[in-house]
Amino acid sequence: MNEMETTLRLGLPKGRMQAKVFQLLADSGLPVSLDEREYRPKVGNGLTYETKLLKPQNVVEMLASGSRDIGFAGADWARELGSKVVELLDTGMDSVRIVAATPEALVKTLGSPRACIEAWTRACGRTPIVASEYEGIARAWIDSFLPGADFIRSYGATEVFPPEDADLIIDNCATGSTLKANGLVIIDTIMSSSTRLYASQRAMENPDKKETAEALVLILTSVLEARRRVMLEVNVSADCLDSLIEILPCLRSPTLSPLEGGKDFAVRVAAPKDTLALLIPEIKRRGGTDIVVTQLSQLVP
Repeated sequence: MNEMETTLRLGLPKGRMQAKVFQLLADSGLPVSLDEREYRPKVGNGLTYETKLLKPQNVVEMLASGSRDIGFAGADWARELGSKVVELLDTGMDSVRIVAATPEALVKTLGSPRACIEAWTRACGRTPIVASEYEGIARAWIDSFLPGADFIRSYGATEVFPPEDADLIIDNCATGSTLKANGLVIIDTIMSSSTRLYASQRAMENPDKKETAEALVLILTSVLEARRRVMLEVNVSADCLDSLIEILPCLRSPTLSPLEGGKDFAVRVAAPKDTLALLIPEIKRRGGTDIVVTQLSQLVP
């Protein structure tokens, strides 16, 4: 097996998702070294990955062409570009929705956003205009929802187009606060998006590169899983052990260690963080003592 067969050409995202991707790699034992004006950062020891910094949409395009083997990008751009890429991992980071939104006053005039093109035209005083950075997604939505509407491409700050320059927008939305601040209401949710790790089809046909990519997915998943869980340790008497185990969430089964000749036990589980507020009081009610909660760094099931 030569170095070229195992070296993965990795596309890292430039822009808003960059910091979280870099942190995920660092937490996985693959710190990223990048000078201010550099576009070819080093990842880990620099031997396994040949890395380039690209805009997420370019990551998708380079994967589709085969010039990159794996890379991070948003699911929105994978769909927008219609590229044939292989999704390896949904990190869940930078989660957004792609939505259609329009001025609230216009919805009130229409009575319902599910109106026909003629009703929209009367309400707008013109053929309705849809503005978006996502031309492919927007045109597909227009064909299904509002055939006959016009499309205009935006290059950022799409929410400022209505009402003078557009009547609807299709844009990404995290909390909806920006839309609300601009007097816009969501009339349709088109898709959900987040930062994903994708691979080229060509790379996945290479057994060595596929194996290396799957190894990366394993360690990234271990960090993502650890972020959702904590190590919960509790002591309990033998009499209360079964009652306590009934309520403990764990990946498979709790780890038990006998104490004082089997009269008491130390119990350890990797518990979801979002269960702790309800779980800890119930543990106490069922005889658990000396509860310790520890942050995990990696968790491989």
